Amino acid sequence: MRKALALILLGAMFVAGTALAADPVIGTWQLNVAKSKFKPGPAPTAMTRTYSESAGLYTLDQKTTSADGKESSVQSHYRRNKSELQDGRPDVDSVYAKRIDTNTWDFKLKKDGKVVGNVHRVIQHDGSMIVHNTGTRDGVKYDDVMLFNKQ
Repeated sequence: MRKALALILLGAMFVAGTALAADPVIGTWQLNVAKSKFKPGPAPTAMTRTYSESAGLYTLDQKTTSADGKESSVQSHYRRNKSELQDGRPDVDSVYAKRIDTNTWDFKLKKDGKVVGNVHRVIQHDGSMIVHNTGTRDGVKYDDVMLFNKQ
């Protein structure tokens, strides 16, 4: 009886530990420019994304160097299955995030209540991350597929 109880307790601890494990996106990711596609272009020369999480609120800090050498940064916040208002972003005022599974999230980017972009983010089995962005920015449609490697 003790042996069975010990096995049940051990199994419960394993399941609880797995459920509470950090999201695999947490950390710093570097864009692999050569394996990414930007339509209509041009591609940036560098991009770094850093993800963090505290009490269910995720933060994305992104730093980009454009093709003309200009550096920019943007910060986004999101929560699972909830719209989160965005501060200081002229193109997006809210983000709705939906977790599909441990490695996959979908996002709807909104401006004035209208969807202006969609993001599909997947942590792949090899540990890389694919981010597929589609939408309209400044009246121009875009379709970017970016591959990131964790640092």
